Formats: sequence, C-alpha cells, structure tokens
Amino acid sequence: MTICVFASSSSRIDAAYADAASELGSLFAKEGIDVVYGGGGIGLMGKIADSVLANGGKITGVIPSFMKDEGWDHSDVDDMIITPDMGLRKKRMFELADAIVALPGGVGTLEELTEAITLKQLGLFKGPIIILNTLNFYKSLIEFLDHMIAGHFLRYEHKGMWEIADTPEEILEYLSGNNEWLTDPRSIARI
Repeated sequence: MTICVFASSSSRIDAAYADAASELGSLFAKEGIDVVYGGGGIGLMGKIADSVLANGGKITGVIPSFMKDEGWDHSDVDDMIITPDMGLRKKRMFELADAIVALPGGVGTLEELTEAITLKQLGLFKGPIIILNTLNFYKSLIEFLDHMIAGHFLRYEHKGMWEIADTPEEILEYLSGNNEWLTDPRSIARI
C-alpha cells in the first residue's frame, strides 16, 4: 500500500505537529506502508520523510522543478520525481496513492486535501482520505464541511468520503478497516 501524505512545509510550527508527523512516518515504515509526499526537506514534510527513512521505510518525493531549483527538496530522499509544475506534481501523487492522509498545513495542503475530496466525490479517486487532526487543527474545516452539508452544498452521504483521526495510530486503524464508500459516487455527485 502507498499512502500520499500532504503536509506543511513550515518549520515554525508547534513541536506537537512535528512529533505527530515523525510518529506517523515511523508507524508507516514499521508496517511496510510506502509513502509518497511533496518532496520537501523542512516542516512536516521533512519530518515525515526523516522518520520514514530512519525506520527503513520507502518514501517517494514528487516536487516541481522550480522547487528543486530553489533547494527545497529533501536531500536524503533518493526516489525523487521532478515535475514541470504544481498541477502535474499533484496528479502524479494521486496516481501513486492508494490512500490520502492530510497532516496540518497551509493553503497548499488545504488545496490538496480539497482536491482529493473532490476527486473522490466524482469517483476519480477511490481510496480512503484521512485527516490528521493534531491539536484539533482541522476543527474549523470540519465544521465548515458540516456547514456545507447542512446547506445542501454536499449530501449527507458525502461525509463518508473522509475520516478524522486525532492520532497517528488511528490512521492505521482506518487503513486496516473497510474503507469502501460508494461503488458509484457519481450517482449522488449531482446535488
């Protein structure tokens, strides 16, 4: 199984976020779960990569050429895919993934997570989507998604597209369970 991890590149955040990312990388490596991520060397991206590598796991970075040129890539990740732009980066990450995990992050992570949800809503991505809610980081987003459902911008059934995990261990529980959502998501995509 290959998990795509979306995560912050900020190194100026609370240490609890970094600890959770490191723990998750360790758990994935020990469980033999491969990771694909944005290729960065700092922030939560760097922490998860460091942890996967330190625990003998397999990690693939996918980074646009301009970020590589800026030196933003992780120098210890040997399997690094270089793309010409951000859109192809994300497309490649989705192609490699059996599941998506979103760690706390900024607008880039938010955009990646919402695209994953959109693709799943349209039946273009079938795997689990798990949001790691460290320190209740995603509380407002979860409330906003519920607001979309209450306002009929999403169906109640769409709430089944994602899982919320408070700890890295819960992510493994969700991955080992039955995560099938709908066999034909397009049947309810149109509201």
